[in-house]
Amino acid sequence: MEITPAHTLNLSGIISTSKAIVKTNYSHFLALSLFFLPLSISLIIAPTLRLSDHFFTVDLFHKFPPNHHKDAISHLVYILLIYVSTLSAIATISYSTYHGFAGKQVNFLTALKSLTFSILPIITTAIVAHTLLFLISLSFLLFVGVILTLAQSLGFAIDHNSIYFIPFSALVGAMLIAIVVYFHLNWSLAFVVVVAESKWGLTPLIRSSYLVKGMRSVSLLLLLYFGIFSGILVWLYADTVYRQALSGHSYVLFTMLGSFFLMLFFLRSTAASTVLYMYCKAMHGELELEIAEGFSHDYINLPSDVEKVPQIVPVVAV
Repeated sequence: MEITPAHTLNLSGIISTSKAIVKTNYSHFLALSLFFLPLSISLIIAPTLRLSDHFFTVDLFHKFPPNHHKDAISHLVYILLIYVSTLSAIATISYSTYHGFAGKQVNFLTALKSLTFSILPIITTAIVAHTLLFLISLSFLLFVGVILTLAQSLGFAIDHNSIYFIPFSALVGAMLIAIVVYFHLNWSLAFVVVVAESKWGLTPLIRSSYLVKGMRSVSLLLLLYFGIFSGILVWLYADTVYRQALSGHSYVLFTMLGSFFLMLFFLRSTAASTVLYMYCKAMHGELELEIAEGFSHDYINLPSDVEKVPQIVPVVAV
């Protein structure tokens, strides 16, 4: 066992703690992160799909009338496989990080076995979250539409070619993004709740919203930290792969290299989200309750005089 240094509940503490947990059993986490590989490859090679008239063309169905149904089905199956594989990675890595935080060793087979209990609840929770987010976004857009219709009925002329309409559209788009980000922050711990607390559906979303209270700024910084760097990585390697595809040189090499680094970013992001879950529980005093009940005796919760928030000493297995 190795006790990592105490950290206050902030971004640097989450990143350093998650890094320490992954480092203690790097081969284990690396093997689990292979579930992210299909998503990583798809993101890297996406620009090269422009090289083929078979993808994303307006006259796709006219060019391939006999097989367009099969093509649509195969694309849908491909997307579903990537989605399930990504959720499997989140489930197994969250499971391993959750137990690794407490110093409990988890082998590869045990992590895979945990999928039998968590994959369907995670899929159900994801469907509920996506459905609610779609309905919320749709409601917002309908509300904007009602406002515009009401303005027209009151005699206001709305010119879609006006120079004022473009800033208005940008404002509406920014507000919609802000709404999506807000709910993402509130539900950022939902999948970890599914794995750690065996909840599913709407319950993990409500539970996540409760836990993240007081830590939304940290959750936002975590989203920006991994989101920006992952976006830059995708942009750099995707552009490189596209150029290599045009010239016919080292296409596979750059694709696999970019996919590997992106896979590692997803691994670190998932582990950090699990650590954030533990930090949020400490913020609400729930780790102390678990220690009292003997649920997880490896947690050490120390009081802190800095900003009156607890410090956590995670015990990770070597």
